[in-house]
Amino acid sequence: MKKSFLVISSLIVFALALAGCATTADLEKVRAQEREINAKADQALQASQDANANALKAAETAARAESALKAAEERAAAAEERANKAEAAFEKSMRK
Repeated sequence: MKKSFLVISSLIVFALALAGCATTADLEKVRAQEREINAKADQALQASQDANANALKAAETAARAESALKAAEERAAAAEERANKAEAAFEKSMRK
């Protein structure tokens, strides 16, 4: 009885030791996966920040382009008004 109890206890201890080793290997595997996931998350964060910076630059460029367009339209309207006045003056001088 004592001998069989000792054998069974030894087998249980041995099985637990093997399970502990497997658990340690599994833990290392999980840690490696965690490091990999963290690296990917850092890359995604950096890509997001880069995209945000590019979007801000694009918005600033669009605002400058819109401002330049408005100024060009105002200059075109002023030029057209001057051309109309010049045309009217020319026609008036031709009638005399």
